Amino acid sequence: MKKSILYIFVLLFSAIGFSQENLSELLNKLNTKSVPYISVQELAMPKTKAIILDAREIDEFQISHIKGAFHIGFNNFNLEETSTLLKNKQEHIVVYCSLGVRSERIAEQLHKAGYTNVRNLYGGIFEWKNNNFPTYNLEKEETDDVHTFSEEWSKWLHNGNKIYPNPNKNLK
Repeated sequence: MKKSILYIFVLLFSAIGFSQENLSELLNKLNTKSVPYISVQELAMPKTKAIILDAREIDEFQISHIKGAFHIGFNNFNLEETSTLLKNKQEHIVVYCSLGVRSERIAEQLHKAGYTNVRNLYGGIFEWKNNNFPTYNLEKEETDDVHTFSEEWSKWLHNGNKIYPNPNKNLK
């Protein structure tokens, strides 16, 4: 009897463990890999010079962002406005969002517009923060707060303070 119960627990916890998705599996499922990734470690290297574009919404950007990033948004992304930030089509451009899904869509648009050196930040700002790289608020002060986009996405942020969206934001 004890062996049977133990066997059931082992099976149950094995099934739960195998059903947990890792970041790589999630991004493989949601992204097309149409834009090459850049790792957070590579972006953080002093030798890496890039224009960094934040494809999250303004309320996410205001909580925290990568130092030097320009907010371009997602829902209201404007290619013409964004192109004013970009001096030439060969510049190294890194686009990020929470995990790298929305940023891939924006990076695709930049690539189609002729920008040849566009990268998607693998794991987005969550992976950046999970690797203990600094994020900054609008006052240019370092902060551990990160807007998590949704409760579902928040499970991917392991370091920092999870700031959940205001559920009443769209209520009138």
